[in-house]
Amino acid sequence: MIKKYYQSILLFFAAIMLLSLGSCDPARKYEKAEAEAISNYLSSNPTDTFKLEPSGLYYLNVLTGTGRTPVTHDTAHVVYTGKYLDGTEFDTNAGGADLVFPVGEGDLIAGFDEGVTYMKEGGKATFLIPSILAYGTQGFYSIPGYTPLLYDVQLIKVIPGPSK
Repeated sequence: MIKKYYQSILLFFAAIMLLSLGSCDPARKYEKAEAEAISNYLSSNPTDTFKLEPSGLYYLNVLTGTGRTPVTHDTAHVVYTGKYLDGTEFDTNAGGADLVFPVGEGDLIAGFDEGVTYMKEGGKATFLIPSILAYGTQGFYSIPGYTPLLYDVQLIKVIPGPSK
């Protein structure tokens, strides 16, 4: 009888431990904070009508270009400014050399690479990139994990890639 009583108590505590461990996912807290930050940004900038793409990228066309739309393996020349949602700039090449990269080959963060494919040569756009399409949970140098980023991008030139 006493043995059964101790087994019941052990089983009860084991169940409590499993339930408490399952609900202690620290990542959920950061994911929720990031989603809230994005929502607050979009709410406080209602005139910016971002389009939410299936990947999770928010795309805002600022100026429609008239040239070629880049596709995978094309070479894109862009001028960009990277900012946090509070407007603090963390990187730019404005006033310097163009950023030149092969489109769709994974050389840049996924959200930036994807955003350029919605533009036309000569166009300007803003990308709101959630961390899952940027630097993820780990971050990168001064950019903390779970940080959504804003990029103002101008597509200067597109050079066709190798034909298929």
